[in-house]
Amino acid sequence: MKPFSVYVHIPFCNVKCNYCDFYVVIKHEKKGALLYSLLREIDYFAEIYHDKGYLQTIYFGGGTPSLVEPNFLYQIIQKLTKIYKYPEDIEVTIESNPNTIDEQKLKEFLSIGINRLSIGVQSFLDEDLKYLTRDHDSKTALKSIETAAKAGFENINIDLMFSIPGQTLDDWKETLRIAVQQPVKHISAYSLTLEPGTSLYYQSKKGIIYLPSIEQDADMYEFTMDFLPEHGFVQYEVSNFAKPSYESIHNLNYWYRINYLGFGPSSHSLWDNRRWHNYRNISRYIEKVNEQKHAIKDEEFLNPTEIYNERIYLGLRSRGINLKQLEEEFNINLLKHEERFFKELIENGFAVVENDMLRLTKKGYLLVDEICEQLML
Repeated sequence: MKPFSVYVHIPFCNVKCNYCDFYVVIKHEKKGALLYSLLREIDYFAEIYHDKGYLQTIYFGGGTPSLVEPNFLYQIIQKLTKIYKYPEDIEVTIESNPNTIDEQKLKEFLSIGINRLSIGVQSFLDEDLKYLTRDHDSKTALKSIETAAKAGFENINIDLMFSIPGQTLDDWKETLRIAVQQPVKHISAYSLTLEPGTSLYYQSKKGIIYLPSIEQDADMYEFTMDFLPEHGFVQYEVSNFAKPSYESIHNLNYWYRINYLGFGPSSHSLWDNRRWHNYRNISRYIEKVNEQKHAIKDEEFLNPTEIYNERIYLGLRSRGINLKQLEEEFNINLLKHEERFFKELIENGFAVVENDMLRLTKKGYLLVDEICEQLML
């Protein structure tokens, strides 16, 4: 039996941050209806996939899933673990924001089987947090990490963000310096991307704000790739760093293109060559599940070329591409197919090949999108 993952989208938030492109709902009155729909949707897909694999990870994302009651999450975990086989060390993650968790709630999360906590810190500097319209300050962020460790969470991730308008390299260095002093096992460090439809995107288009330059962004990222490993956080993906054995299995499954089922409004799913996504509206989602037990808005069936390109893109952004497996699956010898390009990459220190694994170096990660574009069919 092959592993698969489950993602559950809980869209509720207290505020919508100015950079956020995820589907969120500020009003929370549909909690009960959402839970009923989630459980019904899970039942629908169980009829198709109950014997097709074992459940390796559950990930509650959003939104801010830590806003809902532990019993809400418990019912979903119970439903999933009754339907699917799962290992004793199943990874169950919940995303949270610093001002939505206290020691009692965290202990309840642990008691229902949640064993990995992700906290949306973003920065340890108040100026950055104000700019991002976060509803917490640096003191609250630090307290939330301390409280999580005290409650018993050992596997804690914090999300951090760089290339914020007005942020300097020294500001970013200070955030990372504070981060490595915390009782966390995993750090996700993302460069701020201005997504169409967000408040920051429109401010940028109007010339009201300016992001740090490409050179400044690269300096911040290069410092991250040097500094975090020096403090025990190994880089295992473009934006993710972890203490040994604390890599996110859910993340790795995504990068290895392992099957996953998504439940809830706006969630995405992938099973073999079939990909689909749900309606991006909570009312529409609930209505569709009530009508037909699922809320699929669109689906597609990927052809071999599209799957090959995903293998390239996802592999190079993480631990690399197994060249032998790639050739067995697609009958393409990548090194020979792009011989001249690889010669340049390797000679200039952008990539290495070890034990049939092609992976990018730190220098290569800086150009990962350009390299992927060259290699995709």
